Amino acid sequence: MNRTATIALTALAPVSWGSTYAVTTEFLPPDRPLFTGLMRALPAGLALLAITRLLPTGAWWWKSAVLGALNIGVFFPLLFLSAYRLPGGMAAVVGSLGPLFVAGFAALLLSERPTTRTLLTGIAAALGVSLVVLRATGSFDTIGVAAAVGSSLSMSAGVVLTKRWGRPAGVGPLALTGWQLAWGGLLMAPLALAVEGAPPALDGRAVAGYLYLAVANTAIAYWLWFRGIGTLSATQVTFLGPLSPLTAAVIGWIALGEALTPLQVVGMGVAFAATVAGQVTVRPRSTRTPSVAAPGAEVPAVPKRSDLRVAP
Repeated sequence: MNRTATIALTALAPVSWGSTYAVTTEFLPPDRPLFTGLMRALPAGLALLAITRLLPTGAWWWKSAVLGALNIGVFFPLLFLSAYRLPGGMAAVVGSLGPLFVAGFAALLLSERPTTRTLLTGIAAALGVSLVVLRATGSFDTIGVAAAVGSSLSMSAGVVLTKRWGRPAGVGPLALTGWQLAWGGLLMAPLALAVEGAPPALDGRAVAGYLYLAVANTAIAYWLWFRGIGTLSATQVTFLGPLSPLTAAVIGWIALGEALTPLQVVGMGVAFAATVAGQVTVRPRSTRTPSVAAPGAEVPAVPKRSDLRVAP
């Protein structure tokens, strides 16, 4: 498969995560973000384990647990916490700093020195997303900001470590995706029970929503995302992240009747341009050749019922 097709398929992951907000607000029980995150990750992970019939061996028991924690089990709760404590859109803006965080982790773990073009493109992406989702109302606190930064750092570290570690011989992206989702779900299960209590009663509409999130929005989307990490550079993959809040804004406009201001349209153009620019291959200034990796975002997460626009 050529590089353009790989980028297009990987981009479907954040596009899918952009639908999370609409599905959550229109189909699912209110105020149960941790339970929703659990229902996205654990069933999808167990299903992929049943399909692939592969379990980690040796060092990959702890490596897959670390990746599952960074990409799912830690990322989701921190993102949810920031969503509740920050004004609408602020968590998404902090999340859009992911390309800059990835550039930093890549310099440390992959010996890839960030270029000026990468840094400027990352700043442009964050600016564009802020114009689309940021609201002037509300207040934010130190805990909320720390949680938002922590969630972005967690996913960024997960992307780079996935690139560094690759995957075991004979193990495909589907199996590695299942390992991470299962670990992430297992980590979230006790937290969801402790914070939100027993699972809520589900009607047919909620069951349909959770099925969509578990299958299309998580199992398939994360497989595409982790598969892309195995082929593209970590920076290229993370620059696809802004497609999530942009998709959420478009869905809100088309399906939920939410208006788009001229400033938001400009922001969408800036963020999309930065996403495209982030896919341009530039010879990295590296002291060594990074290891070929496999599947390992985000990100996407389940936003609370607010005007936050986040994915993974």
